[in-house]
Amino acid sequence: MKTTLARRVLALSPSPTLAITAKAKELQSQGHGIIGLGAGEPDFNTPEHILEAAKKSMDEGHTKYTPSSGLPELKKAISEKFSKDQGINYAMNEIIVGNGAKHILYTLFQVLLDEGDEVIIPSPYWVSYPEQVKLADGVPVIVECKENSNFKISPRQLEEAITNRTKAVIINSPGNPTGMVYSKEELEAIGEICLKHNVLIVSDEIYEKLVYGGNKHVSIAQISPDLKEQTVVVNGVSKSHSMTGWRIGYAAGNKEIVEAMTNLASHSTSNPTTTAQYATIEAYRGTQKPVEEMKKSFEGRLEKVFADLVSIPGFSCLKPQGAFYLFPNVTEAVKACGYKDADEFSEALLEKAKVAVIPGSGFGAPDNIRLSYATSLENLEEAIRRIQSFVAERMQK
Repeated sequence: MKTTLARRVLALSPSPTLAITAKAKELQSQGHGIIGLGAGEPDFNTPEHILEAAKKSMDEGHTKYTPSSGLPELKKAISEKFSKDQGINYAMNEIIVGNGAKHILYTLFQVLLDEGDEVIIPSPYWVSYPEQVKLADGVPVIVECKENSNFKISPRQLEEAITNRTKAVIINSPGNPTGMVYSKEELEAIGEICLKHNVLIVSDEIYEKLVYGGNKHVSIAQISPDLKEQTVVVNGVSKSHSMTGWRIGYAAGNKEIVEAMTNLASHSTSNPTTTAQYATIEAYRGTQKPVEEMKKSFEGRLEKVFADLVSIPGFSCLKPQGAFYLFPNVTEAVKACGYKDADEFSEALLEKAKVAVIPGSGFGAPDNIRLSYATSLENLEEAIRRIQSFVAERMQK
């Protein structure tokens, strides 16, 4: 039987992060001592009080369907979190819970976009943004943001990219893969353009709890009532509470958009996993001490290895302000080592240096590579030593 797949699926690019992680695990299973710096998840277990809440929910029989948009008590906890952290209030019908922030974004684009609608995506970007827009028959409009602008989109760039088909712009702060954080002033300027042209803001704030060096996370939705109405905030507990496998994310915004997302979810997933929802209630209402400890650990790792990374010949890197990634430009190292591009360089690092990194091409930045410091300090230091040795050896040839 010959099956013809849908064009929208055939046009998809596979996730480079998942691909490199799978290859690294395959090599590990063959006995190679691979150090993986590819995965985008904390290396800490989910905090104990959250695990206990999940167990308790199952023991009490909370194992059935929930409303498609999530448990009312969880939505209340999310609303409380917004009130406490950002000083903004969302009603229950302005919040939807889904199976991870990735699923929330997918659902959002499905209800927002018609064929040919455009979404402005600053580059470097998280790998799934363009693919999700394409899956909704939309058009990703990539705006290149240079290193000399801290990888951030300017109001001028944004306004120049807007057309009569522009539906939304994505702002990711703190950013993956760059670790850059938008200031309140930068967000205000972007917000003015979006209000002027009636462009919806999709604000991905999944790394909001992981901000370093005196920087502060600001949600564009908290700046003014008008911007709150113009923004859909996307967040979750995957990064902040080390709950990647629990798959709980959520969106907060305009009630018509949330209602449409809820209707779609009722036909696609029924509801987020019940046990994970009860765990998330505890994540937000219980102690936040593990969150602070994890943040402190990430910042400590960054401080200890950053200087070593930028000392590698041919590497240059902006110091991250948040998240848990380093995103060095390796153009000079690639040339000096005799490789065609950063993709080939990354493949050589995996095969010869036994270090798994993600090539920047998947993020729209082909001159860069991404290294996650969500691993032990011992692993990080050894990985950087291996990369240093690899580059030095190749340069001598």
